[in-house]
Amino acid sequence: MKLPERLFFTGVIGSKWSSISHEFEKIKGVNTSDQADIRKYEPAQYAGYVPGKWSTGPMHRSSYFGYGMEFEPILDKAHIDSAWDQQGGCKIVKSHEWADMLDDITVKFPNDWIMLVYRPNEASHYWWCEHGGLNITYPNYGYYKDHSMASYIIARQNDAMLKFAHRKDLRWGYFNERWVEEEFGQRVTIERPKDQWNDILVTMFKGKDD
Repeated sequence: MKLPERLFFTGVIGSKWSSISHEFEKIKGVNTSDQADIRKYEPAQYAGYVPGKWSTGPMHRSSYFGYGMEFEPILDKAHIDSAWDQQGGCKIVKSHEWADMLDDITVKFPNDWIMLVYRPNEASHYWWCEHGGLNITYPNYGYYKDHSMASYIIARQNDAMLKFAHRKDLRWGYFNERWVEEEFGQRVTIERPKDQWNDILVTMFKGKDD
C-alpha cells in the first residue's frame, strides 16, 4: 500500500495520540526527520521508567502544530514541510487544531490522509493534567490558558471529529496491530499493554467522497 505524502493526525489533548503516533514511526516509509532533542518532553514521573518489557520514552519527541507552538497550524505546504529536515516519505503532521479544519484539509490536500483519535472528554482532560498540562515544556500549551478553557476546547474538538466522521461515513475501531495492518498494509508490533487503548477509538479518511 502506497503511503500519502502527509498524514494529518489529530486528537484532543490527553487522548494518547502522541503514543499512537510513536507506533506509526515503525511503519516503513514514515519520515521521522522532525525528531529533535529540543522537541522532547518526558514527564518527571516517567523518566527512565521501564514497566515490564516496554518503556514510555519521551512523551513528545517530534514537531507539533498549534496556536502559540513552534509551528502555527497553517495549511500551507511549504510551512508544514519545513518541520522536517529531510523530504520524502510520509510525514505525520500532528495538530489538535486540525480537528477544526478537517474540511479545509480535504480541499487543500486532497491526496493526503487524515487520522482521527477519539477519547472521551473527561478521560482526556484528566490524562493531560496528570502528565503536565499547562506545564508541558514541548509543545507550548499557553493557548489553553486554564483548565476551563482546556475543557471547552477538548469538547469542541471531539465534537468536530465525530461530526466529520459521521458526514464521511467513517468506521471507528480500536487501535491495535490489526487496525494498523488494515489501514497501512504493514504489520507492526505494539509493545504497550492492550489496556492502554481500551477507551480510544481511531478512524482514517483517505479521500472518500461525500
